[in-house]
Amino acid sequence: MRLFRCVVAALTACLLLEAEAGPSLSGRVAAVLDGDSITVVDAGQREVQVRLAQIDAPEYGQADWQASKRSLSELLQGSSVTVERVDADHYGRIVGRVWKEGIDVGLEQVRRGMAWVYRQYATDPAYFDAEEQARQEKRGLWSQPHPFPPWRFRHRAESADSRPRRTPEKDIPQCGAKQRCAEMVSCEEARFYLSRCGVRTLDRDGDGTPCEELC
Repeated sequence: MRLFRCVVAALTACLLLEAEAGPSLSGRVAAVLDGDSITVVDAGQREVQVRLAQIDAPEYGQADWQASKRSLSELLQGSSVTVERVDADHYGRIVGRVWKEGIDVGLEQVRRGMAWVYRQYATDPAYFDAEEQARQEKRGLWSQPHPFPPWRFRHRAESADSRPRRTPEKDIPQCGAKQRCAEMVSCEEARFYLSRCGVRTLDRDGDGTPCEELC
């Protein structure tokens, strides 16, 4: 019985390892979900969720979300691709480098200025070089004066969600000591501080829109 349990444990470990960093898969791109996530239909007609490795694209609600998704759609929608698995994330998606006719699609997104290098996980120097060139040439998201990284956007959203809800009578906005965009929780708050509290430091370019990374 003990031997049987050991065999089962070993097989389970092998299956988990394969799910995280197994062999490459090939298929057709059935959907582009955003600037760094796709759905691939493999040879067995299974739909596989794939997160492009080493990059992080704008989140829904950020200024360049639609442009980033549109760029990836132009590159991949309906195309045949090969996915080089490197990991699996906590959503159960494959994390991998996606190749189309010899083109590293994640690297191309960075070259176009449609995604950041995901510094927490990136290892290929070519990605960092591509991002620096896109930044210097002000391509895509780098055309903005202060592009806001998606990992900070997610962290801010998570922090806001974790805060206790205020009672309605306390929900009336009040001018406080905040002076910087990094202190703003939302675009609405930034607009309030600019228009009602007169915090001009939130409107660096004087166009009437505060904190472009939020609004």
